[in-house]
Amino acid sequence: MPSFCSWTSAQSTAQVIDIPTRAGVTQRFLYLAPAEPKATVVLFAGGHGGLQIAKDSGFGWGRNNFLVRTRQMFADQGLAVAVIDAPSDRQHPPFLSGFRQSQAHAADVKAVIAWLKEKSSQPVWLVGTSRGTQSVAHVATQLTGNDGPDGIVLTSTILTDPKSRPVPDMPVDNLKIPVLVVHHEHDACRHCLFSDMPRLMDKLAVNPRKELISMTGGATQGDPCEAMAYHGFNGLERDAVARMASWIVGRGAGKP
Repeated sequence: MPSFCSWTSAQSTAQVIDIPTRAGVTQRFLYLAPAEPKATVVLFAGGHGGLQIAKDSGFGWGRNNFLVRTRQMFADQGLAVAVIDAPSDRQHPPFLSGFRQSQAHAADVKAVIAWLKEKSSQPVWLVGTSRGTQSVAHVATQLTGNDGPDGIVLTSTILTDPKSRPVPDMPVDNLKIPVLVVHHEHDACRHCLFSDMPRLMDKLAVNPRKELISMTGGATQGDPCEAMAYHGFNGLERDAVARMASWIVGRGAGKP
């Protein structure tokens, strides 16, 4: 049975949920939701993805990640939110590295989607940033129908990668669900250059429910592949989240 603990903030109530997935494995995620959510988003951080969420909802790693730090903004837009961690058998280096495109990862996410759909009748979307887009795209191509997501959002997508399969090399042309792509035009991460975006959008050309939202402005500091650079939509968080939420709900929360 799932287990959880909860805490109350001035903004919302969050729960740390553990659900069984594969044999002997549990999947943890942080769950928060408004009273009547319009849809649910599962947020996948980038990097190695090992958030190490504690029972008191603290993060051992990744608290500044774009999707982690904006989780309340998604809830403020009327969306239920699940911030997903690495599973219990990956709570050590390399965490999700080398695991994001596995059948086991898809099985873990399938269990999370099932829990969320039982919790609410609203559609479930997967939202990834940077390396998290590899998780989201892979899972979406592996899980269909009620087992899979109702739509996906790819932010700061991995467009090239010599060590693993980038998103444009996945069979995303087979997706029948809505796909939103959000990218900063000045993203300087070498795997996420905006000049490489045509490879992805050409692959998605057959999907009638796809769109690219290109962002400009904001601020950048530090490593161009890290959270406070253009790569992490630094200074553009509220606008980016609002546009994503509007698109999700405007698309009928995943319905054709």
